[in-house]
Amino acid sequence: MIDGLKPYTEYKESGQTWLGDVPSHWYILPNRAIFEEVKERGHSDEEMLSVTIKRGVIRQKALLADSSKKDGSNQNKLAYKLVCPNDIAYNKMRAWQGAVGVSNFRGIVSPAYVIMRIREKNDPRYFHHLFRTPHFAKEAERWSYGITSDMWSLRPEHFKMIYMPLPSTDEQAAIVKFLDHATRRLNRAIRAKQKVIALLNEQRQGIIHRTVTRGLDPDVPLKPSGIPWLGDIPKHWGVVALGRISTARCDGPFGSGLKSQHYTDYGIRVIRLQNIGSGHFNDRNTAYISRAHYNTLGDHSVIAGDLLVAGLGEERIPAGRACIAPDRIEPAMVKADCFRFRLRKDLVLPEFIAHDLSATAKAATACLSRGATRLRINLSSMSSRAIAFPKLQEQKQILSNVYRDIREAEVAISHREREITLLREFRTRLIADVVTGKLDVREAARRISDETEAVDFAVENGNFLTDTMTSIRHA
Repeated sequence: MIDGLKPYTEYKESGQTWLGDVPSHWYILPNRAIFEEVKERGHSDEEMLSVTIKRGVIRQKALLADSSKKDGSNQNKLAYKLVCPNDIAYNKMRAWQGAVGVSNFRGIVSPAYVIMRIREKNDPRYFHHLFRTPHFAKEAERWSYGITSDMWSLRPEHFKMIYMPLPSTDEQAAIVKFLDHATRRLNRAIRAKQKVIALLNEQRQGIIHRTVTRGLDPDVPLKPSGIPWLGDIPKHWGVVALGRISTARCDGPFGSGLKSQHYTDYGIRVIRLQNIGSGHFNDRNTAYISRAHYNTLGDHSVIAGDLLVAGLGEERIPAGRACIAPDRIEPAMVKADCFRFRLRKDLVLPEFIAHDLSATAKAATACLSRGATRLRINLSSMSSRAIAFPKLQEQKQILSNVYRDIREAEVAISHREREITLLREFRTRLIADVVTGKLDVREAARRISDETEAVDFAVENGNFLTDTMTSIRHA
C-alpha cells in the first residue's frame, strides 16, 4: 500500500508558515469559507459528549468509564450546544493541545465548546485528521489568547481566520480512505505490542510478588501474619508498621497551594502520582515550580533514596504502590496524594520495601482505602500499614535474585515500548504529511482493496513500520 508513495509533481507556496508548500492544484482558504459556527441549544435530553486530546469527540460515558473523572456538567443543560454527526467540535481552552475532532454522534457539549459545521460537500473526516496534527496545534496556539497557557483560548472569530489547505472532494475522500486504512493497521500493531507488554509485566510482577513476600526458599516454614493483606509469611520474618521504620514522613500540599498554573519550565521538581510506578520511578511527565513558590508551601522535600508512595489509585493502578526517588532528583517535592518516607537504612533496603508495598498494594488498599471509584489512603493510614520483611542481609539476597530473574522481561518490555513509540511517531508524521500534501496517496487509495491481505500480513509480522518508512525514504 505504501510502496511508490511520492510527493506531488508540482507545488506552490501556501503563504502559511505552518503549511509550507502545497500541491499546486489545492486551494488555500480561511476557515470562514469552509465552516460556519452553529449554536443550537435547548436539547438537554441529548447525551453528553466530550472533546478529548487523545481521542477527539467521544461519548462522555465512555470517558467516565475509562477514568476516575466525574461528571462536572450542570444539571440544567438548556444552554448546552447540540453537536450533530460530521460537526467539528473543539475545546476553546485546549485546541492548541489537540482537543478537536469530528463527531460521529449526536449529543450536547458544554457552552464553552465551539461547534463548526462544514459548508458544501467537503469531507469533515479530512479536516478531522488535519486538525489533529501537531502542525495545526501550533497554529491554534499562535491564534489563542490568554495570560497563561491554562487560559489560552481559541475564539471562534480567530479560528475562522486560520487558512487551510483544500483538495478537491474526490481527493479528500482518497486521503481519508488511505489514512483510515493505514492508521487502522498501525493501531493494530500497537495493540499487539501492548498485549505482549501486559503479559511480560504480569510475568515480572509475579516473580517480584512471589519473591518479596515468601523469600528465596520455597520450603520455608510459614506463620500467620495476622494482617489480611499479608496472609502467611516466612516464620523468621517480622511484621512492623511502615511508620516505625521511618525517620521522617510527609505528604504533598493540599488545597490551592499547588495547582497546574504554578508550574514552570524549571525549578523544584514536583513528583506526581504518574511518576510513582510499582517498584519503579517513571521519569516522564516532568513538572516544576519556582523556588519562591516552594518556599511558601512548607517542607515536602524529596531526596534520592526516599520511599515514594501513591495515596490515590484506581482499580488497575492501586493506591499504596511505591518506588524509590532516583539519584539527582533534588531539588524535589511531593504533590498532594503522594507520600514521602525516609527509611531507617540500618533496618531495611528502601528498594525492598518499595517492591514489598507494591506487591501487596491492591489487597492493602481494599482494607485501608476510602472511596469506591477513586481509592485513597491518607498519610496516617499509610504510616500504620503493616509490612513483613526479613533481616537486611536476606533483603539484599532477595533483591539480587529478583533483579536477575526479571532482567529478561524488562529488556523485552523496553524493546516493545520503543517500537510502540516509533509506530506512534510514524503514524503522526504520516498523517501530517498526507493531509498537508507532502505525499500523494491517490493511487495508493485506489489500490487498497487489492492490497488489504498483504498489508495485514505485514502488520502481523511486524514489517509494516520498516517497509513503509523505507518506501518513503526512497521516494
